[in-house]
Amino acid sequence: MTAEPIPATSARPNIVALELSRRPVPFPPQVERRLREEARVIIDRYPQSRSALLPLLHLVQSVEGFVSSTGIAFCAEQLGLTDAEVTAVATFYTMYRRTPTGEHHVGVCTNTLCAVMGGDEILATLAAHLGTAAGETTADGTVTLDHVECNAACDYAPVVMVDWEFFDNQTPESARALVDSLRAGEQVTGSRSGAPVCTFRETARILAGFPDRRAGANDGEPGPATLAGLRVARGEPMPDADAPRSDAGEQR
Repeated sequence: MTAEPIPATSARPNIVALELSRRPVPFPPQVERRLREEARVIIDRYPQSRSALLPLLHLVQSVEGFVSSTGIAFCAEQLGLTDAEVTAVATFYTMYRRTPTGEHHVGVCTNTLCAVMGGDEILATLAAHLGTAAGETTADGTVTLDHVECNAACDYAPVVMVDWEFFDNQTPESARALVDSLRAGEQVTGSRSGAPVCTFRETARILAGFPDRRAGANDGEPGPATLAGLRVARGEPMPDADAPRSDAGEQR
């Protein structure tokens, strides 16, 4: 089994250093065999094996819910890299979690435009509602709350992401209802996809390069605000600026 999880706290840098300094404990044999088989599928897609590092990190994250020292050692072995080389990548990209993550990862954008439009208020509201701080997980293990960097979704600010699915034009009230639905196990659908959100670990597996078999997962299309610049460039009439986007933050 993996090393005993450390409870997430707001003092993340110290926790990260401690978690990554632990001696790797091998995966259970059946998990190890499956990971090796799937890692080979991923590695074979690339002319240079080390190019497979990013999807391999997603793969181990899909098993543990974060990238542990065990996952780092596994990736290093598969690619002929050192643990230090893999750790440098895993700690650079924020999509790789270094501490245990809940069933769902809820990220609130707090960069400039989202913050101005209410992102900071949404994060504060969710922290108070969930009884957590950014980087922490609820006591029932269902939601890890976090602040995230710009996701290039400024046209629908403020944006909340659930397991990397967009929820556009959020308010403190809609975000609170969203996390309540997640904790209740209700089906929730993002703003950009016709498929209900999956868990954080299931999303990591999709990001590793395995098929997304959810019905409607590829049905999303850009909304009017995203296409505004293109319409201007083409000399096309602009849609009603006050018309709400039909799927913005909708829960189904």
